[in-house]
Amino acid sequence: MRVILASASPRRQELIKYIFSDYITLPADIDEVIPENINTLAAPEYLAVQKALSVRENNKDSLIIGCDTCVIIDEEIFGKPKDEADSKRMLSALSGRIHKVITGCCLCIGDRICSFSETTEVEFYPLSESEIDEYIKTGEPSDKAGAYGIQGYGSLLIKRINGDYFNVVGLPAARLKREIAKFCPESLAL
Repeated sequence: MRVILASASPRRQELIKYIFSDYITLPADIDEVIPENINTLAAPEYLAVQKALSVRENNKDSLIIGCDTCVIIDEEIFGKPKDEADSKRMLSALSGRIHKVITGCCLCIGDRICSFSETTEVEFYPLSESEIDEYIKTGEPSDKAGAYGIQGYGSLLIKRINGDYFNVVGLPAARLKREIAKFCPESLAL
């Protein structure tokens, strides 16, 4: 059985290797628009489902894995920053506070579908303006939800986490493997 990761994220591609040695990457081409009736905390799972279904259209016999990670604080979703000013806005809002990182995951094969979300709480140290500017200069925030990467220089901003570290990286690998074992155990026998 072919396994398809519907994501262009290099971090997810690295983590999925712990579950599958043989898979292909086929990023979903969707507009990541969240309908108004979707609760903020449910948005990552909604987007993960949309990504998986998009890729499933031409791959009905494959196990499709769609994912989306959002940083959420004060009911606001922090996606990837538009520019350095947006990075600064996000990092300033996260400074000294706890926020949620939610990764939605969707598994589908044929007409069968299963989805779930994993939540990790992350607390930042209080950050000075110069610390934020210094971090932005690394270039790391530009392609990360919430304008930081826990696996890189962003680790220096974090006081503590409560939950799955890899969820913050972008893929809750341990839970995902367990969900796959229930949903499509034959895929793990590859």
